[in-house]
Amino acid sequence: MAEYLQRAFEPFQRAPLPLLLSFFATTILGIALLIYLAIFILAPFPRVALKSEKTFRTVDANGETTQARPLPCWQDAIKARRKEAQDNGDFSDTDVGMEPPEVFMSLVVPAYNEQERISIMLTEAVAYLQQAYGKASPTSEVNGVVHRQNGIKSSAHGNASSNLQDEAAKPSDPTGWEILIVSDGSTDKTAETALEFARDLGSELSQSVRVVSLRVNKGKGGAVTHGMRHVRGQYAIFADADGASRFEDLGKLLTASKKVEDAQGRSVAVGSRAHLVGSEAVVKVYDPPCKVLISYLRKPILQRSFIRQFLMHSFHFLLRVLTPPATSAIRDTQCGFKLFSRASLPYIIPHMHSEGWIFDVEMLMLAESAKIPVVEVPIAWQEVGGSKLNVLWDSLGMAWGLAVLRAGWAVGVYARW
Repeated sequence: MAEYLQRAFEPFQRAPLPLLLSFFATTILGIALLIYLAIFILAPFPRVALKSEKTFRTVDANGETTQARPLPCWQDAIKARRKEAQDNGDFSDTDVGMEPPEVFMSLVVPAYNEQERISIMLTEAVAYLQQAYGKASPTSEVNGVVHRQNGIKSSAHGNASSNLQDEAAKPSDPTGWEILIVSDGSTDKTAETALEFARDLGSELSQSVRVVSLRVNKGKGGAVTHGMRHVRGQYAIFADADGASRFEDLGKLLTASKKVEDAQGRSVAVGSRAHLVGSEAVVKVYDPPCKVLISYLRKPILQRSFIRQFLMHSFHFLLRVLTPPATSAIRDTQCGFKLFSRASLPYIIPHMHSEGWIFDVEMLMLAESAKIPVVEVPIAWQEVGGSKLNVLWDSLGMAWGLAVLRAGWAVGVYARW
């Protein structure tokens, strides 16, 4: 064996040193190029939005569904300003400023085949948004924010009046709210259900609900990113259509976000379920399959899946290994309840690539790279039936997506524009 190895390395021993160095350098460069090419092929790139997907429908004052109208897009406006500056010979333009907000709070709801669940979630959301940010009446305006003098009551989960006072806007802040429902290639009547909900709100509120229809399913991340490009609010939150998060906890996120805002007004508040791990709130509820047991017990059984626990801890381990320090410190990156200040959006949304379940992590990584303050806020949450998440396969897909995402940014396949 030793003699065989000696013969194999004999040509290298005879070769001149410069030739050996060139050989090894070329080999290393070739391997690096192959790795880059592999990551480039595997790394996802977002689908360019179609012209029809940059429009919305709503319900007018007469209760009629409108024709498709163009959506305002702050990202396109920034690109246009940069292009104009470059056409004028100014290549130093780093302007990422956005137009002034038109409303105080924007809610983006990604929805794929959610006709059965979305109305319940929207009912809770509108009740809170109207109470907290609706147009103020002459007798109830305090510091530019609506405070209903009657009807704000304490609850077992906290003091709603205190939450509203904590999130009080400045006198110069806009009031009002909007909801952008992004139907992500739904094949059911999600869009029609959302429009019917808007119609039921009446003429004063119906036009605050906008429905955007994507022709082809992009994934939750793609739907959220698409909606965030078109928000008009001073703050923007996305929330899942299942209503698992208690919407009034938005007040907690807003208060925490304002406390950590930097000098540019940038901040991100992440709703977190980490404090609920081990409680019944995060335990999967199911009915026993045996009809005899159902008739005998007459109640659901609570059971925590070992697979869910294992996959959760494995994913958290990968996060600690593959993500930068501040992102890996977030205990719950996947909660579908995150708030962004308007000033933070240009540093995150235009640079998004992931359109699947792992998009939350990319958002947090981009915030960290831009040095945007991020705060994690405990919220109430409950398991809701009808989830489209396949625990096993989607968890494996998230792990793969995280690895490819991290590699894409590490080797330069992804870059900020």
